[in-house]
Amino acid sequence: MRTASCKRTTGETDIALNLNLDGIGKSSIRTGHAFFDHMLHLLSRHSLIDMELTAHGDLEVDAHHTIEDTGIVIGETILKTLGDKKGIQRYGCSYVPMDETLCRCVIDLSNRPYLEFRAPQGAPDAPNMPLSLTVEFLRALVNNLRCNLHVEVFYGMDGHHIAEAIFKSLARALRQAVEADSRTAGQIPSTKGAL
Repeated sequence: MRTASCKRTTGETDIALNLNLDGIGKSSIRTGHAFFDHMLHLLSRHSLIDMELTAHGDLEVDAHHTIEDTGIVIGETILKTLGDKKGIQRYGCSYVPMDETLCRCVIDLSNRPYLEFRAPQGAPDAPNMPLSLTVEFLRALVNNLRCNLHVEVFYGMDGHHIAEAIFKSLARALRQAVEADSRTAGQIPSTKGAL
């Protein structure tokens, strides 16, 4: 099993994560921010990555540091579990509808961090988590997982549904990308021989 742990302590947050990449999607998430916890439960369940995560942050300021630093820790920990990336699919793509919302995430575990995020102008926020904080989480994840991630919200009218579609489609794309490819005989999925 591909497992790893990570701890990050700063003047703003204290975060600990135990992660099993080959899990069944069970999670214990406590960040102090209920909506963000809900999104991370979705990420775990739909990626089948087991996560035990606690985060204590300066929520009295706002949720920014907690959400961003959690993205850092999740990205670092998944990267650890992937090792040299031999035998993985590398790419993943998922479309997820959530009532009136449709979102697509496409990921490449390329070791080249880049986030492309697109949403309709004026897309609404979830009631207690601005869409900008979802983007901050994605940016932190991308920079520390060292992946290329394209996220596009095609349409949506409800901020909760938009956030949920993003996290679910990210989870499903990530699940594809980290899964073993039985046809590669454990090779690194790159003509360069390294990722």
